[in-house]
Amino acid sequence: MNSAPRTVQVALGERSYPIVLGWETLDAAGEAVARATKATRAALVTVPPVGRRYAARLARSLRAAGLRVHRFEVPDGDASKNLRQVARLYDALLDAGLDRGSLVIALGGGMVGDLAGFVAATYLRGISFVQVPTTLLAMVDASIGGKVGVNLARGKNLVGAFHQPRLVWADVATLRTLPRRQRAAGLAEVVKAGAIWDGPFFERLEAWGPRLLEVDPEVLLPVLERACAIKAEVVGRDERESGLRMLLNFGHTLAHASEALKGYRGLLHGEAVAVGMVFAARRSEDLGLAPAGTAERLEALLAALGLPTRPSDFPRRAYLGALTVDKKRRDAHIHFVVLRGIGRAETLPLPAAEILPPARRHGRASRTGGT
Repeated sequence: MNSAPRTVQVALGERSYPIVLGWETLDAAGEAVARATKATRAALVTVPPVGRRYAARLARSLRAAGLRVHRFEVPDGDASKNLRQVARLYDALLDAGLDRGSLVIALGGGMVGDLAGFVAATYLRGISFVQVPTTLLAMVDASIGGKVGVNLARGKNLVGAFHQPRLVWADVATLRTLPRRQRAAGLAEVVKAGAIWDGPFFERLEAWGPRLLEVDPEVLLPVLERACAIKAEVVGRDERESGLRMLLNFGHTLAHASEALKGYRGLLHGEAVAVGMVFAARRSEDLGLAPAGTAERLEALLAALGLPTRPSDFPRRAYLGALTVDKKRRDAHIHFVVLRGIGRAETLPLPAAEILPPARRHGRASRTGGT
């Protein structure tokens, strides 16, 4: 079994950092964190289910490397990614005496990374930050690129910052305790990477199919390495999302609207992205940009991974209302990511009404107007 650690570099000059993907490497994280940050005190932020399994191991490793560790837990679920929890963590860090030479470590999924990262970006005008992702989605997407933030009642990630981590340390063995549904949701972002950037990689994902859901390091390590490398390349070329990085939002326009309409409950982010990608691929075909069959191919792979591909049953006017607070909106247009084919994407400024027309052009009506 070839489960040797793999490193992907995010090249951002003085803000560069490694993504280290390994198998049973959590106990070695402390030394790497100490080297990357030079900190002597750390706030370890996690959620109860992850904390019970992994926080003690990580804390032992950090203490062995000379760090004093303060552990904090936030309620599980995306509904906790809000300004109330941010304020609570600010107070906790102050009470613990953390200063500008201290460190915030996020142990868990994308919600924890976004929340803890935003706290790190803003506490005392910014302190060091390390990501220790334990979900597949966080390993390939949320932990990379420095986008941190929280939700408002009217939309997802509407308050945030760019704050690059010093290190991403991903022990892929932690995925063994992740529910199958969560693993599938993370694979949506892997599929996205192939769909927008790398056609041959997408073909490999099609060939593996449901095998990707098994926690097999011989399959997962190279797959995650390639997905991370795609995101690292995009982020390295466009850190602040001024152009190219917008491609990473493929599927997210409808996804974020769906999540907001659901109140961030009952629909995993990766599930929402899967639905949004199929929708966007179909709109790409309708607009004459992608060849026929592009959406069908994408939908088939996502369905094989057990992901939903049909939007939630909200009226079109509800979706249009949610799109009015899309953070990709400029004036009256949204930078909607479309496909030119599998492995090729671009952004297209469209009004919300054109993204969500009243009915499909081939006559199949839908409450969202798209799928």
